[in-house]
Amino acid sequence: MTHNTFIKSTRLFISIAIITCFFSCSGKKIDNKDNQVKTEQKVTAKDILGNPEYQAISYGGYRQNSRDIQPTVEEIKEDMKILFAMGIRVLRTYNTKLQHATTVLQAIKQLKEEEEGFEMYVMLGAWIDCLNAWTDIPPNHDAEDEDGNRAEIERAVKMANEYPDIVKVIAVGNEAMVKWAASYYVQAWVILKWVNHLQELKRSGELPEGLWITSSDNFASWGGGEDVYHTEDLTKLFSAVDYVSIHTYPMHDTHYNPVFWGIAESEADLSDSEKIESAMIRARDYAKSQFKSVVDYMKGLGIDKPVHIGETGWASFSNGHYGKDGSQATDEYKEARFYDLMREWTNSEGISCFYFEAFDEIWKDAGNPGGSENFFGLFTIEGKAKYALWGHVDKGTFEGFTRGGNPITKTYDGNKDELMKDVYMPPIKSELGSVMEPQK
Repeated sequence: MTHNTFIKSTRLFISIAIITCFFSCSGKKIDNKDNQVKTEQKVTAKDILGNPEYQAISYGGYRQNSRDIQPTVEEIKEDMKILFAMGIRVLRTYNTKLQHATTVLQAIKQLKEEEEGFEMYVMLGAWIDCLNAWTDIPPNHDAEDEDGNRAEIERAVKMANEYPDIVKVIAVGNEAMVKWAASYYVQAWVILKWVNHLQELKRSGELPEGLWITSSDNFASWGGGEDVYHTEDLTKLFSAVDYVSIHTYPMHDTHYNPVFWGIAESEADLSDSEKIESAMIRARDYAKSQFKSVVDYMKGLGIDKPVHIGETGWASFSNGHYGKDGSQATDEYKEARFYDLMREWTNSEGISCFYFEAFDEIWKDAGNPGGSENFFGLFTIEGKAKYALWGHVDKGTFEGFTRGGNPITKTYDGNKDELMKDVYMPPIKSELGSVMEPQK
């Protein structure tokens, strides 16, 4: 090899090495950037739903006895920090007409910008009504409030496009098909119409491709109950949604259909705590049976979609059907057992459970301060952690956080003996018929 040839060969080798290094290093940078983008922006509903790392909850930030008093961004940011600390990563909201949903999205966006590692996603509800709902005119359940429903959907579309890194699901209607929602329920064709509309927007690129569309309704509305719901439009709806979102409320059925509730004669010799535990396990199993009834009906139609729980919960107090003068179901101890049992089951089975709900909301039954609807929260209005979350307080999960200026402390001042004084034994099964009404 001549000297000139050696120099040329050396230069060629060095050039190849530089080019190789450039592309190799550039490739690594692109990969890292892609991974970062995927982590921060490309998380989809498919990644979230059924993943126990993304715990879900229903959220209303209302702190007063009327929704006319809307929570502020700062108030909702207070709540977001508390929920994030306890492992919540997905929220469910219920309508787009009121400012609340927009404020939730604004609060999450600000926290994502202010606090490294903050992560929260939203299942955005669009409320659906029949014609004449909530008016002095009798509701027409065979027609829809088209103008109102269209406005709800249009606002949901706008929010999903404005906050694509936060809004991961749109739910068309909330208990909008179940016939006991006498003030506003619609037929399945109405929900199908708007679900198809949103799916078409996804296909045309006018909504994010990874956004999932569903309707969140009672298990019976999804075919798990009476034959009256088994319609052709419901079958089409199963095919149209990306997943099925069902509601199951064993607590309500301790009054309306107490087939699982009460203490059996064979349990007479158990301790009080064992009797309550048996009753709460049956309540959990009742929820499981309702979930299964929907899955079985759907698969019987030859359809296979993911099924998750859009709502379930247990109130901590009731001065009516579910309290000490009724089914004796509601107290903080039973609420905690139901919460833990449902989380254990759904986490193990890959089912998302939007537990109802994060904080008490006293507007729900403003005319009856002791009504059960005011007490489904895991926290009180003031921010006290109910018994289900006492363990988090012990671990310091909420240290430094406040709600309305109040530090997060335990209800009953953390005295379990005092708490247990408000825990009532479920009735003896043989006595249930005399205190319960038929299922509605």
